[in-house]
Amino acid sequence: MKRQRIETEARERRERQRIERAERAEKRNVNLETCLSPVRENAQTNADDDKDIISSLPDSLLTHILSFLPIRYAVSTSILSSRWSPLWTLVPVLYLNQQELVERLFYEENAKFKFVDIASRIWTLRNAISNPIPPLHKLRIHWYYNCLPFYVDAWVRAANMRDLRELDLYLITSPTRSQPLELPRSLYFSTTLVVLKLGVDIRLNPPSACVFPCLRILLLKRVTFANRDSLSAILNACPVLLDLSLDVKNNNLENLEEFNVTVFVATLKRLHLHWKVRPSSEYKFQIYTPALEYFHFNGYLNGDDVWGNLPNVVESVIRIKDCDSINDYAERVWVLMGKLYNVVLMELSTVTALILCHGSNHENNPTFHNLSSLKFCGDIWHEWYAWQAVRLLLCRAPKLQTLVFERSFLHGSNLDNLNPCLEEPLDVPECMSSHLTTCLYKGFMGVENEMELVMQILKAARVLKTMKITSHSDLDPMNKPSVRMKLRKFQRSSQNCQIAFDEGHFT
Repeated sequence: MKRQRIETEARERRERQRIERAERAEKRNVNLETCLSPVRENAQTNADDDKDIISSLPDSLLTHILSFLPIRYAVSTSILSSRWSPLWTLVPVLYLNQQELVERLFYEENAKFKFVDIASRIWTLRNAISNPIPPLHKLRIHWYYNCLPFYVDAWVRAANMRDLRELDLYLITSPTRSQPLELPRSLYFSTTLVVLKLGVDIRLNPPSACVFPCLRILLLKRVTFANRDSLSAILNACPVLLDLSLDVKNNNLENLEEFNVTVFVATLKRLHLHWKVRPSSEYKFQIYTPALEYFHFNGYLNGDDVWGNLPNVVESVIRIKDCDSINDYAERVWVLMGKLYNVVLMELSTVTALILCHGSNHENNPTFHNLSSLKFCGDIWHEWYAWQAVRLLLCRAPKLQTLVFERSFLHGSNLDNLNPCLEEPLDVPECMSSHLTTCLYKGFMGVENEMELVMQILKAARVLKTMKITSHSDLDPMNKPSVRMKLRKFQRSSQNCQIAFDEGHFT
């Protein structure tokens, strides 16, 4: 009897434990269902909802994304849905480029939709929304063929000058039908413009009281000027200008008897000066930019140019055009070079190097004590003994570490006297004995004067580590093995020098 009672109590205890476990499991399932129900509901809602995730983003983010697309693709998003329809009109950037909007640029007369029609339609749709947020900040109009300045003037005036930060106009009109664009007077008093780029058929006639208090980047490419002081008036109105690019040709000044290029900007850091005007007493430079760090000059020098010291220039590109009508032209080039005495990186055209050889007294030429990288760019003629001109510059750069040659065609490279200087041999430049470690030659053709140049460098450079040569695309592949064999046989003063020809290495 006692044994039966014990067995009964054990069965009852096990039953109670089973029931308790079942209750706890059920309770856990209820809590889990409660926690997961919102997730399941959201998943079900998303599955049933046809809206894509990107459409739920705020307008500010979507318009920012659209600002990186060409205008034709940004406009095409309007057909996606009613949500997208007005978004492209709210983009704060508008780029109207004829090459992008017209398929066959020079056959536009026969096109169904001309650039002026497309651009006007875009402006009409944009202006349908009053006071867009954000407002238009950047406006770029590039009209390369048969530009109609009347429409550009209307579009520029339609832009709110109080909000515009960047304006970029590049216009080419028909010579027989249109006059250059005259900029709206209000533009010359913009207090928000940071970037202003103007190109070709635009006439600058700034009022004397014009002001650009925020302008930092200014580019003027082959524009025309109303009078000789037009450029100076604009530059004087830019108290915080950092980057100036000026490109002038003879025809831009054909209606002016005199013209002054006076660049007196204390804040300027970068200057690109392309002066394609033949030397004349009516045109002269006055350059005072003490804070300048980058200087690019391409063109002719005038007799009355005034160059202030450029102590902070660390990088320069000098491409002087030859002018045989001036007797002391080489001395004038050396005067300009002397203003760059602290330069670290320098690029010279081969024409410039040859002009410098005309100097009568090379001992008084400036020395570039900080120059570490020197690049020669241009063609090396068969008649020109290049090593002489190169060595002249190397003698003025005692700490040069990198020497680069890049074969390219530069306009205006025709010179009457190709070998006028350095008939007497010079001493080995100091940099060749102690500092020059790298020499690069891009566009190698393997002709005799190039071979001579490479041979002289290998012979004189005592610490050279790398001579890397890449061939020109016109070099016949069948001739490459013979070129490689000749290079391999050249004497080298540096035992550690390795020559690489078209990615092939040999010691």
